[in-house]
Amino acid sequence: MVAPPLEKETQNTNIMTGNINRIKDLFGIEYPIIQGGMVWNSGWKLASAVSKAGGLGLIGGGSMYPDVFREHVRQCKEATNKPFGVNIPLLYPNVEDLIQIVVDEGVKIVFTSAGSPSKYTAFLKEKGITVVHVVANKKFALKCQEVGVDAVVAEGFEAGGHNGLEENTTLTLIPYLRPQLSIPLIAAGGIGSGQAFAAAIALGADGVQIGSRFAATEESSSHQNFKDKIVSLIDGDTKLTMKRVVPVRMIKNKFFREIEQMEITGASREALKEHLGRGRAKKGMFEGDMDEGELEIGQVSATIDQILPVSEVMKNLVEDYQKTIKNLTSNQF
Repeated sequence: MVAPPLEKETQNTNIMTGNINRIKDLFGIEYPIIQGGMVWNSGWKLASAVSKAGGLGLIGGGSMYPDVFREHVRQCKEATNKPFGVNIPLLYPNVEDLIQIVVDEGVKIVFTSAGSPSKYTAFLKEKGITVVHVVANKKFALKCQEVGVDAVVAEGFEAGGHNGLEENTTLTLIPYLRPQLSIPLIAAGGIGSGQAFAAAIALGADGVQIGSRFAATEESSSHQNFKDKIVSLIDGDTKLTMKRVVPVRMIKNKFFREIEQMEITGASREALKEHLGRGRAKKGMFEGDMDEGELEIGQVSATIDQILPVSEVMKNLVEDYQKTIKNLTSNQF
């Protein structure tokens, strides 16, 4: 079921400082809701389901070999005629191969992250591709604008997965960046409900990117063990760690506690990297090892108590957003 359209009177209310039409127009979507391109969670089934429900689905290219990535892009094109995009973290190997596949397959929207926005933006835009970059601070937000990205995702440290060292929260980051940017601003981190969606718009965001809520959906490509774990979490069950290697928010499991103890005892960066090894995220989120795997998820997971189909998640987000805005406008001073 596709969610009902936003009512006109809620789009232009003076409670809101963001301009949701900028994001809707930029991507050609019905709602300013972008699904996070999460590694091991965001395959073509999730991306196409979000796009069909009126948002923007993203294929998470960071966890895919080039041939697998190409297949997911092709499957997504077959599954929906609605706009979708891909997320490519620049810290992973085979980035150039993934970028070439984007061009070859005619992908129109690319989100880049975990690296410099200057590296591929000009090349992609020359190919007619819309480019968005994920940032966690002012320095990189301004750099994005300087090099010509079409929009930025400002991600607070509440978010799961790779994160910023600064530990800026979404609540402070969005209003801090808003007056300094002329390009569209997308809020991410700690957003998993219509109420949080409305709060982000009120703070000045033009749209939202949501990860954890979509990780716990029927269409997510992650293992059922991981989905079940997400809906069992309570507050305090995740933490930002591995700052000496690459900051990442994960669930406190056996692997997390081993890393934490190594950091407490002063282990070197090299020792931490060696213990992390290869394939930890795949082991946990994709293969279902809840002890030895790296389980990346955001703080908002504590509010998620059901594994739902994407259509229902989108319906709830839009309806709760509308109710929140209506309540706010009826309770002004």
